[in-house]
Amino acid sequence: MSESISTKRLLAQWVTPENFRSYGQVIFASFDGKSFDAEDAQLNLDNGIPRFYIMRLQGKCRKFGKITRHVECTQCLGSLDGKDWLMAVAPPGDSNEPSLEDIVAFRIPGNCFIKLDVGTWHAGPYFDADFVDFYNLELSDTNVVDHFSFDFVKKHNLEFEII
Repeated sequence: MSESISTKRLLAQWVTPENFRSYGQVIFASFDGKSFDAEDAQLNLDNGIPRFYIMRLQGKCRKFGKITRHVECTQCLGSLDGKDWLMAVAPPGDSNEPSLEDIVAFRIPGNCFIKLDVGTWHAGPYFDADFVDFYNLELSDTNVVDHFSFDFVKKHNLEFEII
């Protein structure tokens, strides 16, 4: 007899530069001509060919059982058309498993993007619309050679739901 899968609910908080600092950066619009500084995305794309593209995601619910990280590069994500979206994250670390207590969820407005630090665990993007287009900046082979996932369902009979 198999065990039933438990669901842990994560209350999404609105993202701010301060509450997202352990995972990366939140980047808002700045005036044209502003000099580069710490408020700009601090990128690490040294380990390959950068890839900037638009990905269309469809029918994403708010539940997940796996979380992923990339240890070779930063990643930037933002929605097009000003649509709000959701993302679950846990801080980078040396372990191959994120701590259950460290997983948090954010609601990200459509007027900014996030930059995930190298090694930041992440699940998403999630949204309520039928589809959302996202711009994504990572390396050209990130999803082939730098895509490390942890499966909570297999290891803990656990899934998460962002509320």
